[in-house]
Amino acid sequence: MKIRSKLTLQFASIFALILALFSLVVYYFTSLYRQDDFYKRIFRRAEVAARYVLEADEVEAELQRQYMIDFYHELPHEAIRVYKPDGELVFSHGEGELGATPAILDKIMNIGSVEYDNDVRQVVGIRYKDNDSDYVVLASSIDAYSLRKLQNLKIILIVGFMGSLVVVVLAGWVFAKQALRPITKVVSEVEKISASDLHLRLSNAEGKDELSHLAQIFNKMLDRLELSFEMQSTFVSNASHELRTPLTTMIGELEVALMKPREPEEYQRVLQSTLEDARLLTELSNGLLQIAQASIDPSKVKLSLLRFDELVWMARDQALKRQPQARIDIDFASFPDDEKRLMVQGNEALLLIAVVNVLENAIKFSPNGRVAMGQIEVLRSEVLLRVQDRGLGIAPEDLKHVFVPFFRAENVRNITGHGIGLPLTERILKLHKGSIAVHSQINKGTEVTISLPQAYTTIPDHL
Repeated sequence: MKIRSKLTLQFASIFALILALFSLVVYYFTSLYRQDDFYKRIFRRAEVAARYVLEADEVEAELQRQYMIDFYHELPHEAIRVYKPDGELVFSHGEGELGATPAILDKIMNIGSVEYDNDVRQVVGIRYKDNDSDYVVLASSIDAYSLRKLQNLKIILIVGFMGSLVVVVLAGWVFAKQALRPITKVVSEVEKISASDLHLRLSNAEGKDELSHLAQIFNKMLDRLELSFEMQSTFVSNASHELRTPLTTMIGELEVALMKPREPEEYQRVLQSTLEDARLLTELSNGLLQIAQASIDPSKVKLSLLRFDELVWMARDQALKRQPQARIDIDFASFPDDEKRLMVQGNEALLLIAVVNVLENAIKFSPNGRVAMGQIEVLRSEVLLRVQDRGLGIAPEDLKHVFVPFFRAENVRNITGHGIGLPLTERILKLHKGSIAVHSQINKGTEVTISLPQAYTTIPDHL
């Protein structure tokens, strides 16, 4: 069932329930009021009948005449009965069965008055004292006029209920259409968005209601998808370029060498060039393999307690072995009082790769003496390593792609590299619930910040 139909059905059901309860309450209290009012009228008729029957011979003529006038102002289908205490009928007026059983008469004598229904009749019985003797007076009538009005009220309520229900269903259908119009608009806009149209956004995202909030969330998701698709496209383009270059060089060298006989020295030069390109392909393949390994399920990575500063010094030593002519300065922003705050939980081999990549990047892109500066800082619940260089820097439009495998900024195309280091570092840090941030300015240098959570985080708030 469609939402519009559900809303219409729910709206109509709620209104029908309220209207039905209202109609029942109106009918019930109208019936109750009619019955109570008619009992009071019959009670007065019982008193009038008692005075007329039992006191007419004891009062003056004028009062007798008044009693008679009052008595003959009868109710519709009225019937009067007067009984002695022993049940003997003293007076009877009008036709109809009043249900005057001995039990009823005894009850009236005991409690003074009784009201009850006998079929369609309403009956009132009272105990009336006259000349030191008690009598039972029964007065009865049929409220035909009010019953007809009550029946008409029932018909009016039923017809009104059915008519209102029809109106409510139609109004609910229109209301549901109006209420769902923004959703229909969102659906139509979403249907237009495809992989080639990820730049499109939902228009209903400026309001403060729940639908606008949903549109805002959906637009943010589209932002992430567009960035992911863009990064994927960049990755494919750069990976193809990086892999194709050494393969093209190898094929070209070999084809030229095979065109005619060569001197042994020439063959040796070609083989040496081919070997270098093969090693380059191996490095690229290893980089891709490491990225894949860093993307595995975190629960499968073996973790141990490591001291962060020792890990950084180990990475520094490895980077200097690969680049002996470089210089890397490491120091502390402030050494913590408790050395436990330097402890992190992680996989030593993977974290070593991450830190080495950052240090080597800083050396690689520092043209003036290949100098990099690192600073360890201990915060309340995490440890940081900030690595700075005074190199070429990264353009703002390239910063958002630095974690895309094989991406390389335009101003560093002439520097040897594959664009694998930072993406690999980011994935390793994500495995360890850490993070990496890059800040850079053209011709001023780059700062890379690595953050890892401390293994012991129960540190007092004032520290």
